[in-house]
This record gives sequence, C-alpha cells and structure tokens, in this order.
Amino acid sequence: MNDVILKEKLISEGATLVGFCDLGFSPIENQPELRYAVSIVVKLSDSVLKTIVDRPSISYFQYYRTVNYRLDQLCLTCVRYLEDKGFNAFPIAASQSIPTNKYSGIFQHKTVARLSGLGYIGKNALFITKEYGSKVRLATVLTDMPLSREGELILEDCGDCKICQNACPIGAIYGENFEPLNPNKDLLDREKCSQNMKRYQDVGRGAVCGLCIKACPKNKLK
Repeated sequence: MNDVILKEKLISEGATLVGFCDLGFSPIENQPELRYAVSIVVKLSDSVLKTIVDRPSISYFQYYRTVNYRLDQLCLTCVRYLEDKGFNAFPIAASQSIPTNKYSGIFQHKTVARLSGLGYIGKNALFITKEYGSKVRLATVLTDMPLSREGELILEDCGDCKICQNACPIGAIYGENFEPLNPNKDLLDREKCSQNMKRYQDVGRGAVCGLCIKACPKNKLK
C-alpha cells in the first residue's frame, strides 16, 4: 500500500516529489523490518544555480545548507506521521557520512529515489528527475509500513552526453552510464571530487562545487 495522505502532507510542507519503494532488505543492522522507504525530493532554485559560474558561490553554499535543513525537517514530519500510525520509522539525513567511509552514508538517497520510480542516476553520479533534472536534493525515511513503487522504473537517459564530464574542473567524472545490474560501480573519483571542494574554503567550510549540476542539460534552467 502507499499512503496518499503522507505524500500530500510532505508536499504541503515543502517537498517537491515523494516516492515509495520496497528495498527488499533493511540497511539498518538488527532492524530487518525497515525494508520499506520514503524518498523525499526538494527542487533547487534556478536563480541560485545561476550564481555558479566557474566555482561555487556563497549564495549556493548557504542555500544548499538551508535545503538540507528543510529535508531533515521533512524527514521528522514523516517519522512522526508513521509512528503516530503505529509503525517504526528511521530518518536518514540529507547530508550524511559515516566514520568508516567519509564518502558514503547509511544508505544512498539516490538508490531509494531510483527504486521509487522518481528518476535515474546520471553519468555525473547525481539523481536526475524527468521534471527537474539534477537540480534536486534528497532525503530518506525507512519504515516497516508496507510501501511499493507507484510507477515503472525510469531507465538511464544520458545517452552519449559528456557535458558534465567536460564541465568537471578536475576530471573526476568518468563519463560512464549507471548500470542497474552493477549499482556499486563508481561513476566518479570521489576522492578527487572531495579534494577539489576543499579549494573553496573562502566560500564556506563544507562548500560543494555544483558545476556538474549547473552544466546538466536536463535541468532546463529558467
């Protein structure tokens, strides 16, 4: 089953898209019942993305953090709703990392979003929606409330495009398509990407580049 009221509630509080899926397993140790997931998507501002030219802007940095905060608040809304209905719920923050792997978190949001039928994973290793391209941020809530994908999976649609690869200032993007049968395949050099972002400490601690997002032709900036 899928909860229409939950979707409407999250959208009314700021989510752009909401999807559901059954992962078939739980990413949380000793809690195998948390196999279902809610994917929460918030669209990024076209005007803010336009401030990225050849490096991240202070406006983008501040906005990025604000969107992450909003996603975390939406996760709390979702958790409370599910718990009030008698189910267990586990929020995964918008921006996450774990001590054993600084380039990964508890579980990838884009995997949940893809399995929810909201879009696909592009050559830039970003999640790409049909409606908004890669100009989105994601968060996830795991639960034991039975949920399932509402539509069909959206297949990869980058084709021969190399725009994001050419836009990367340090050549971190390999330019290869995501493979559903090999979902752990690396699409970019995460170490190189991380080191590049440290160049922008003048923008703010933890600044993100954003050039691959800005360059993606799926975004259709207004």
